[in-house]
Amino acid sequence: MSFQTGLSGLSASSKSLDVIGNNIANANTVGMKASRAEFADIVSSSLGASGAGGAGIGVSMANISQSFTQGNISITGNNMDVAINGSGFFQVTRPDGSGAFTRDGQFKIDKSGNIVTNTGANVMGYPTDSAGTPTSVTPQAMTVPTGASIAANATSAITAELNLDARAAVATPTTSPTQYGTSLTTYDTQGVPITVNLYFVKSAVDTWDVYDKSATAQTAITSGTPGGLFQMKFNPDGSLLSPATAQAMSITSPNPNVGTAGVFSANIDVSKATQFGSGFNVSNLTQDGYTAGDLIGVNIETSGNITTRYSNGQTMTSGRIALADFRNTQGLAPTGGGEYLETFASGQPIQGSPGMGKFGELRSGALEDSNVDLTAELVNMMTAQRGYQANAQTIKTQDQILSTLVNLR
Repeated sequence: MSFQTGLSGLSASSKSLDVIGNNIANANTVGMKASRAEFADIVSSSLGASGAGGAGIGVSMANISQSFTQGNISITGNNMDVAINGSGFFQVTRPDGSGAFTRDGQFKIDKSGNIVTNTGANVMGYPTDSAGTPTSVTPQAMTVPTGASIAANATSAITAELNLDARAAVATPTTSPTQYGTSLTTYDTQGVPITVNLYFVKSAVDTWDVYDKSATAQTAITSGTPGGLFQMKFNPDGSLLSPATAQAMSITSPNPNVGTAGVFSANIDVSKATQFGSGFNVSNLTQDGYTAGDLIGVNIETSGNITTRYSNGQTMTSGRIALADFRNTQGLAPTGGGEYLETFASGQPIQGSPGMGKFGELRSGALEDSNVDLTAELVNMMTAQRGYQANAQTIKTQDQILSTLVNLR
């Protein structure tokens, strides 16, 4: 029986070396989780036996478990490389339609715009609107726009935050008005840029007329007739009294193909304007239009949002990468390529978004290294080697004992 005991020891040591060798071989594999061979002793027994347990008759492989501890995060600079900093797995759908889970975030964009792994599996996530708000809780394959550009958007809203000098003199028909002006670029529906000039003339105490052309302001004041886009009135404390709502203004484009003979409308909001005894100052001047732009890059944020960037300065969100976790990660079945399958032992996946609850955040431009400790693995290899040699010695010793018995006269 000592032969069988020694053989089981040799087999166990050999399997341990297999596991250690696999860890060492994958020390540089992204998302790799180190494995450990776990053994159990074998004890002989007979029916109806009592008293002390039977004699040990060897060892068996009980399990090969993996350590799902966090690996180091290395910066790569590639925007499509993504590391999970914390708990969770990326959800993927393999080419055969089956689902799997992985910690390997070396993503690519295929010719159809799908975000895929090195094994060709589609990365799953939640669809969102352009602002990044999820529109569904059902994961689907993540894609980026396949078109090379984003369409132009006409200016519909202008916001102006400014201070008008309370010390300015009231303009009269016989005096040249003190004008304060600023300008910004707006866009029509086809993305043609139009420069809009705004001028402010003090027409009465705490009252300012807003014009879109300097010549118009001069003419209106000289003739003594009111003019301009609208009036701004202020309270004695310098805060704006009116208008309380955004005011409509017409913008004339050099492009006759839009609006009516090139004229379209936009609203201008001056609700944060003030009138204090300090110099004229524009603190904010924005509008919501833009020209067409070409796709220049894709970013993945810590929240998992997939953001596309365009040459016109605009960004759009086209989805959010989903994560999954399990009650028993040791129950997952490794299938190679850094992928794991759900099993009865692992339980069903718990799905969610990065950074929410128990799920870790994503790190774009980085990858999670293998958590294999090379120093520990080399020491374990020497230990397994000594175990193999010792078990071989037990077989050799048993052979010598049997040889002695055979040679008895």
